[in-house]
Amino acid sequence: MQEKNITFHRKLIVPKELKEMFPLTEDLEKIKSERDEIIKNIITGNDNRMLLLIGPCSADREDAVLDYITRLIRVQEKVKDRIFIIPRVYTNKPRTVGKGYKGILHQPDPEKAPDLLKGIITIREMNIRIIKETGFTCADELLYPEAYRFNSDLLSYIAIGARSVEDQEHRLLSSGLDIPVGMKNPTSGNLNVMLNSVTAAQSEQNFIYRNWEVSTKGNPLAHTILRGYENQSGHTFPNYHYETLQELLELYGKRDLQNPAVIIDCNHANSGKKYLEQIRISKDILHSCKQNNDIRNLIKGLMIESYIEDGNQKETEHCYGKSITDACIGWEKTEKLIYELADEWKV
Repeated sequence: MQEKNITFHRKLIVPKELKEMFPLTEDLEKIKSERDEIIKNIITGNDNRMLLLIGPCSADREDAVLDYITRLIRVQEKVKDRIFIIPRVYTNKPRTVGKGYKGILHQPDPEKAPDLLKGIITIREMNIRIIKETGFTCADELLYPEAYRFNSDLLSYIAIGARSVEDQEHRLLSSGLDIPVGMKNPTSGNLNVMLNSVTAAQSEQNFIYRNWEVSTKGNPLAHTILRGYENQSGHTFPNYHYETLQELLELYGKRDLQNPAVIIDCNHANSGKKYLEQIRISKDILHSCKQNNDIRNLIKGLMIESYIEDGNQKETEHCYGKSITDACIGWEKTEKLIYELADEWKV
């Protein structure tokens, strides 16, 4: 089918059919329910542990992602009284100029042509395997609101990216989710835009979704994510410092929002994309927590990009467990850092 400049290649499977093909068993549902309750308690302040959203910039291959998350099991057990880990399994890769590898949803094989049907199936199978084999439920970034329902029964955390946070459909759908949704500050760094998104997500809404008229009750677990920002010349600046945290605390105080909370992204513009800086930045944030108890209560956790190997690579280099998008800290540094953060986090 053709319509002017759009070619309709094929009709994709609907979420209900996919879930029937790859169902979540009762024992796995129980794991997700228990983890969701813990995460909710951390966001609402009823559990003082740190949320640690950690993993590859993009989940580019299932075997390496499973290997990485399996390594987290032993670490999680050792730090479970201080840190609650949510693996990042980011299956969509937003592109600033729209070109390049867009994630496993688009290309299950990064070197082959896009195959979105295979991508949809691969993502669901991978998330089910992760729960079954590791006991973790994961986080993903919501790039396409209409695709959320393919894995709505599997995910425990959703992030809205800096380029999507001003989009009306992302805000409205977030108001209907029953898991935490983190709204990143836009690339401009405007904190009020980010808080506008949180306000929309926490409010009751009525809108069109997947050809239905729907209404939502609002999501009290919607919160903010600080990821740094860029100026008009493209230079990056951090926003994880004490002064910005104090400003965010004051802005929250001026709004009638539930469960004031922030997760701090230690990479992206906060690190100037210097991935090794994540180690220093994460410790700097914990130092700010020690200086001000209100800031400590506002900060619910950290987001860190980490994989098996340090750095990144091109799609054609075939280095196992090394990011093909943004650079990540490798496993040895990751393990050491998690133990150090657990030692410093005040519960």
